[in-house]
Amino acid sequence: MLYEKLSHTFSPHEMANIEKAYRLAEKSHGGQKRASGEPYITHCIAVAKILDEMNMPAPVIIAGLLHDVVEDTTITLDDLRNKFGDEVTRLVDGVTKLTNLPGVSRVGKSEGESQLSPEEIENEKRIDQRTRDREAETLRKTILAMMEDAGVVLIKLADRLHNMRTLKHLSPERQKRMARETLEIFAPLANRLGIWKMKWELEDLAFRYAEPEKYREIARLLDERRAEREEKMEKIIEQIKTKLSANHVDLIEVDGRPKHIYSIYRKMQRKQDPFERIYDVRAVRVIVKDVPACYVTLGLIHSLWKPQPHEFDDYIGMPKENNYQSLHTAVIYDD
Repeated sequence: MLYEKLSHTFSPHEMANIEKAYRLAEKSHGGQKRASGEPYITHCIAVAKILDEMNMPAPVIIAGLLHDVVEDTTITLDDLRNKFGDEVTRLVDGVTKLTNLPGVSRVGKSEGESQLSPEEIENEKRIDQRTRDREAETLRKTILAMMEDAGVVLIKLADRLHNMRTLKHLSPERQKRMARETLEIFAPLANRLGIWKMKWELEDLAFRYAEPEKYREIARLLDERRAEREEKMEKIIEQIKTKLSANHVDLIEVDGRPKHIYSIYRKMQRKQDPFERIYDVRAVRVIVKDVPACYVTLGLIHSLWKPQPHEFDDYIGMPKENNYQSLHTAVIYDD
């Protein structure tokens, strides 16, 4: 049963509709295969699970299951409206329109769609980076402007994320095109919507196929001395907790994580530095009660370790375009 694959609880009525959508998707996509050879319904389930992990409501889960039925089967929008109502129909229609925008690739139901045509390959070679950047920005704006609600974009992002997770089954040319689109269009959309975890995964998956040698090299360097870095991170976290407690700062959460491979690569490019000169390959995230506590915490951390010049960003005073707010700093850790 599909409900066993979902992480949070829906009402009996919602679950009945989710199961009905699953059965319709399974029947409609019957006989269709992914490039991997798996039944196409596995993709529909994966998209629904990603949306469920994001705590999306039932109509979005249902539309996630059905996001390709109008595009790839004989099911019509009127069929969906009769079975599931206006909201689900609007979401599926929005995803279908988004998928058909010029410049958006899709992983179709047929094996032949796993490869680019000779004409597509030739066009790829002709387009310069400035043109790509301009077209990507136009497409991002078009996607945001045409959507009545974020649900459509979220379904498409979940669709793209699962396609990127299974990209190894496509031809190298399709892999590179999908990777480039993901970096230029879909990861920035996830960033615009504040879905950081999805943004990071999309970027790393795309970078893996766009620049495989660079990806492997950074991954190898990160893996070296991993245990030593993790031990240091535990010490840093304990020192921060002790310092904040001693100064009566209400701490909500502190955790450490390695920086994502693509973000390290971007920093290497931006600073024109080798990996060895990127000092913040691991990051600590500190969450406190309110804005004043953020600045107090910053001062306390700078009292523990020497801050790096030119590595401070105040996104509270000057939020990012997507309203992201936090303080960023880099310090020299000396144990």
